[in-house]
Amino acid sequence: MKVEEVAPAIDPAALLAGAQFMDAYRLELENAALDARQAAEHMMARAPRWVDALLVLRNIVVAPFGLKTSGVERTPREIIGIFPVVSETPERLVAGFNDKHLDFRVVVDVATAGARQSVTATTLVLTHNWLGRTYLKIIMPFHRLVVRAMLAQVAA
Repeated sequence: MKVEEVAPAIDPAALLAGAQFMDAYRLELENAALDARQAAEHMMARAPRWVDALLVLRNIVVAPFGLKTSGVERTPREIIGIFPVVSETPERLVAGFNDKHLDFRVVVDVATAGARQSVTATTLVLTHNWLGRTYLKIIMPFHRLVVRAMLAQVAA
């Protein structure tokens, strides 16, 4: 089980028109029978402690700028982890939100071929202003580590 960076294989215009950033990571599984919601729940419902600590720090730092610090109030089916669900099929779950500095989507795709299943997490970001561009530059090194760690939880 290894999480690898892959070329994004989605149409960004359909999910977040004008997105300036996009990356994707994939995990290959044997004998798994997950749909996109189950994969997303394994990935985002519970973060490793170090990810939770980074999120707490992030919330403290961004609060004075008026940025969102947690998911919008929704019913449990409409939110996974801290992310509101935007759309969902058995093969794809799209979660994310819009904020004044940037719009964000995470797309969890599941594809099955025989006994193998691949789970791909694609991130899309559309920045709106200098704050969004600065925020994206600051979090990018952490983003790569966090996505890999979260995706690895699908295999756990």
